[in-house]
Amino acid sequence: MDADLRFGRIPITRVSPVVEGGRFPAKAIPGSDIVVGATVFREGHDQLGASAVLLNPDGSEIQRTRLTPLGAGTDHYEGRLRPGSVGLHTFVIEGWADLHGTWHHNATVKIAAGVDIELMLEEGAVLFADHASARPRDEAKVFRSAADRLRDTELPVDERLAAGESAEILSAIQREPLRALVTRSPEYPILVEREAAGRGSWYEFFPRSEGATYDPASARWTSGNFRTASERLPAIAEMGFDVVYLPPIHPIGTTHRKGPNNTLNAGPGDPGSPWAIGAPEGGHDAIHPDLGSFDDFNAFVNRAAELDLEVALDLALQASPDHPWVTEHPEWFTTRVDGSIAYAENPPKKYQDIYPINFDNDPAGLYQEVLRIVLLWVSHGVRIFRVDNPHTKPVQFWEWLIAEVNKEHPEVVFLAEAFTRPAMMHALGRAGFQQSYTYFTWRNTKEELEEYFTEVSRETPAFFRPNFFVNTPDILTEYLQYGGPAAFKIRAVLASLASPLWGVYSGYELYEHVARPGAEEYIDNEKFEYRPRDYAAAAAQGRSLAPFLTRLNEIRRAHPALGDLENLTIHTSTDPATIVFSKHKDGLGEDGSDKDTLIVVVNVDPHSARECTVSLNLEALGLGMRGRNEDATFWVDDLITGQSWQWGAHNYVRLDAHVEPAHILSVRRKP
Repeated sequence: MDADLRFGRIPITRVSPVVEGGRFPAKAIPGSDIVVGATVFREGHDQLGASAVLLNPDGSEIQRTRLTPLGAGTDHYEGRLRPGSVGLHTFVIEGWADLHGTWHHNATVKIAAGVDIELMLEEGAVLFADHASARPRDEAKVFRSAADRLRDTELPVDERLAAGESAEILSAIQREPLRALVTRSPEYPILVEREAAGRGSWYEFFPRSEGATYDPASARWTSGNFRTASERLPAIAEMGFDVVYLPPIHPIGTTHRKGPNNTLNAGPGDPGSPWAIGAPEGGHDAIHPDLGSFDDFNAFVNRAAELDLEVALDLALQASPDHPWVTEHPEWFTTRVDGSIAYAENPPKKYQDIYPINFDNDPAGLYQEVLRIVLLWVSHGVRIFRVDNPHTKPVQFWEWLIAEVNKEHPEVVFLAEAFTRPAMMHALGRAGFQQSYTYFTWRNTKEELEEYFTEVSRETPAFFRPNFFVNTPDILTEYLQYGGPAAFKIRAVLASLASPLWGVYSGYELYEHVARPGAEEYIDNEKFEYRPRDYAAAAAQGRSLAPFLTRLNEIRRAHPALGDLENLTIHTSTDPATIVFSKHKDGLGEDGSDKDTLIVVVNVDPHSARECTVSLNLEALGLGMRGRNEDATFWVDDLITGQSWQWGAHNYVRLDAHVEPAHILSVRRKP
């Protein structure tokens, strides 16, 4: 046969997840369910089947699952694979002639029509007899018994036919089908990375604000440091967060330093923006003297680890005019025709205190310098980097850098802070970024949320892992500015339950909502000034969302379904402000008792109570009749209020945003 033929004996097309024809690996984490699919068909009318096979990095088979046809006439099959360990795996799709399915279909049709009855029964007997020797002993006995009954002319015809579709036969064939003409697709890569690459709850805070004090007599601030910041870590851990993200901790330039609220003239005590990196004390490989030493940083990282927290460090590839790079490597910047170095701009915003990097003048030198910096922080215990504005640097550079770092340190995770065009955001994911900021922040209506949840869970998960931050120092949406406490609850529920990755910026739990006039960012912005917070007083006065955030993170940890991205299903409601989605995950047990299913119903109008009828796709919930009560209902338990209800396919819901704007319902399985 010509080896150059593109079609195998059983054609297999439209394989997924395949990124750019396999040039880039699809993404996964251990224990996650990966949706795999393909279009598989053949000539004629014989039955066929399809399987997905997961292969270890050494090429050995570790998992096989039979795919399910999606619908008549589509020829498309889907199923799920669940890798168990990290490494570069591959998968293949197998298409094959289904011998039992073809025989059973033909026999059922012909015998019902009174055509070729004995011939069809004998063909079944031969099929089972020929395959018995290749089956395990118990199955071989079942196959031979079926062959004998198919040939037993003393039995009624319907009983003889039934012998070829008994529960024992179907169970054996489900485990190992009777296959012929097996055709394999090419192997496609799946990169399975550690859990933190695809699951986690992030908390952002500024170390300099924690423990900062103000002296009214001198009108001067004293900065917080790593020692005082470490005192905040137990509270963050108690809220159930996994990652503590720190904005840049490096020396800050004084030239064109920004003052409060991004003003152009900083006072002598104004700390400046941490993103204006570089001063005589050093650049990206140094620590701001006010924060402490490397020993202090190491102690901070170690304290976080004791609390099961990881430290994520900001990687902002830019420089203040005082950065050592400016004098040592002026070629790394863009010089304008008047001899000045171009500062950063994102019209209408201007960042006169920041010089962007030019990656074209000396790429070899610059690439190696950034690699050195990243590896320096890795040597101090940092395994996660939140990368500032990666879309303003060449994608090729990120592909190289992440590959170089992950070559020796595959556990290192990079988060792209890329609020930009979809093509760039997706390219960064293909290039190696394990996760990314998203448009979630600006998706607030039911229609917007449904569309976006469907996109990130069904269309792009092979290369784009969304981290749903509810706010950032730069982003305080009108929804939060004017939605009151209910808005903060609503956004936290949506972010924490729709995506395995979510995050908050400190102050969210205090309902901070006042924006700088005319802007979508906080007034008295922490980027430009110290902002210590009295969390204890807020909690004592009942003004803290911390208990609610804690409960959300508890729910996330207790329910495996919430750790997957591709299992989100949108359900319908009759109210334009009530969104309904579910997360479902099958367990490993055969009785279905270890299935995990949550239904999330959210009133996204923070100002009112809403009523509606919720209609559920019971198949997406893994609820066949076996999993329901005799009257076709099932029990759900609200994980926020503790209430329980009997639900069915259609259910009345009333959610008052000022009481509890959401139901988080766990489906109770029959014992």
